[in-house]
Amino acid sequence: MNTKTKISVLILMGFLAVTSCGKKETAPAESTETTETSTEGEPAPTAAPTEENVLVVEGNDQMQFNTSELKAVAGKPIKLTLKHVGKIPKEAMGHNLVILQEGTDQAAFALKANDAKATDYIPESEKASIIAHTKLIGGGEEDTIEFTIDKKGSYPFICSFPGHVAMMKGVLIVE
Repeated sequence: MNTKTKISVLILMGFLAVTSCGKKETAPAESTETTETSTEGEPAPTAAPTEENVLVVEGNDQMQFNTSELKAVAGKPIKLTLKHVGKIPKEAMGHNLVILQEGTDQAAFALKANDAKATDYIPESEKASIIAHTKLIGGGEEDTIEFTIDKKGSYPFICSFPGHVAMMKGVLIVE
């Protein structure tokens, strides 16, 4: 009975250690993002459609966007700002935001982007798959782009810096 109790306690401690570590990593990122958003007076991380379609996305040094879903109104100009709220320069932790056509294979796109360092990881061969993209930015920088999507749908967005697509992706829902 003692052996079973010891094993149960060890399993419980291991489970608690693993789950508590995950919570410690997530909580600071969420509170930082909330502070940044409220300081700037921007909309909540999941931006609802507005007449102006003004969207703000933040990327950080932990390879994360602060949202995985954006919303906009079809046929209205979209003004999208990407802010890199981290401190690491773009050579080591660069971020961009690339909005892709519906149905684009994100993994295949990202694979081709890995070889496009000269064009800030925007592959020339994939221009037809891209609706719009920001420039590559580093810590403390931001970039704003303006574009219009006339057709309602769900458009994937990614960061095309090598390796980032695994964690930095989402969808722009155009209604």
